[in-house]
Parts: sequence; structure tokens; C-alpha cells
Amino acid sequence: MRVSIKANLEYSFPQPADVLLALEAARAPDQRVITDALRVTPPCDLSVADGPDDKGVRQWMNAQGDVIITYEALVDVTRGPVELAGLSVPSHHELPSDVTSYLFPSRYCESDRMGTFVQRTFSGLQGGDQVLAMADWIYEHFDYVPGASDGETTAADSFMARQGVCRDYAHVLISFARSAGIPARMVSAYAPGIEPPDFHAVVEVWLNDAWRLIDPTKLADERSLVRITTGRDATDISFMTIFGTAVLNRQSVEVTSVADANPETELAPADG
Repeated sequence: MRVSIKANLEYSFPQPADVLLALEAARAPDQRVITDALRVTPPCDLSVADGPDDKGVRQWMNAQGDVIITYEALVDVTRGPVELAGLSVPSHHELPSDVTSYLFPSRYCESDRMGTFVQRTFSGLQGGDQVLAMADWIYEHFDYVPGASDGETTAADSFMARQGVCRDYAHVLISFARSAGIPARMVSAYAPGIEPPDFHAVVEVWLNDAWRLIDPTKLADERSLVRITTGRDATDISFMTIFGTAVLNRQSVEVTSVADANPETELAPADG
């Protein structure tokens, strides 16, 4: 499936500020970036903060005054149906070193507070079957309410309120999974067809020695998701982290599934 991405961010910075951007589609075996371009107006130097790898790439910039940031891309997603049923969690001592950290509580995912509930509600299930049951429980018991949470809202807060947006659904599922001993991480993504159009947050769980996508909101088809970056929780995956002060003037995200594009109309070839 080929996915077209167009993101436009317009901000005003009253004072110079360092900004960490996470807008570019990740290079990964199941998603191939055909073309992409990240542009800043007025022009400024961008420097890679980490990556590039299949976890995504973030770029530093310095901003002052009125700034427009655009990202456009065409990405071929070759991922098939994501099936979790019957998959297992390997013994913890066999986990790769870069997976182990996703077993622990983090800033927004207080998995250490979910243990009793998870044991009582999802006992008798294991691995992928347990994750599917957790995601179904969240979907059935939560209301998707834009504006119901803010930058301080944690998984525990969302669990008590039984409402939130994609960020909150993801935090709760991650907390449930980690509480059950299943490595889980948060993923920022471009998702065709979600309403209203915006950046999307989903979850990956480590099963059968690989990361597997799941969207607890059920707003997106995992087969068409384009990963941007991954991390422990919302702290690590924000599309824009501002070290300073900024005012949002306008923002839009347009993500669509398209037929194979005409090479003559595509953007400049992607690096990497």
C-alpha cells in the first residue's frame, strides 16, 4: 500500500528556542520511504539528534519568530495483516538488550499500579491472546473524547476516567502489557483515514521475537500505519518538543492511501 503524507506546522516563537522534530517516516523493513522532504521556512540548519534506524529519526532546529515546517512523503507499506493470537512472550532472560527497558514503568505508564487489576481481569490468557483481550477491554470501556486529557495525564488518570484520545488509549495498553510482563512501547504514526486527521499514537508489543503493532482505539488499520518514531511513552515520541516558548498558529496533517504515483510527480528521492 502506498501512503501519501502531508504535514504542515505553523508556530510563532517570541524568543529563540531549540526544537526537536520527529516528523519523518522511519526506515524499516515493512515500510519503504519512496520520497520525502522536510522543509523549514525561513530556512535553518537541521541536525540529526539520533538515528536514523527503524526506531525513527529526530532532528534539532533553532527557531525564532514565525516558522513554517512542512513534511511530505510517499511511503510503500508492505506489512501484511498483524496477527497476535497465539503468539508468545519469550523468557525475560532471552530478551534482546534493547527490549528489556520496555518492561518497566515510565513517566506516563505506571504499570506498577496496574498489577492487581491485570491479574484479576486477564488471568488465564498469555502473550498475544492476553494483549488482544486488554485492547478489547480498553476499547469497550473507554470513550474517545478529544480534549479529555492534557500533557500531564497519565495511564492511571485515563484508567480512572475511562476516557481519552489515542495517546491515552496507548498509555493504558502499554501499562497493562508491562504489568503482565510483556514488553510494550509507544509508536507515533501517520494513519490514513482517521478522523479528525492528526498524528496518531499506537502500541507495539514484543511477541515471538519481534515488535507487533496494535491500535487500541481501532481507528486505524495496522497494515497501513506509517511509523514515525518509538519510545517508552509520549515523552519520547512527541512530533515536536520545544525547549522554550511557542504559539501554535495553524497545524494540519493529511494522510491518504494512493495508487502508485507517477515518478515524474514525486518528491526528491529520499536519503538512505
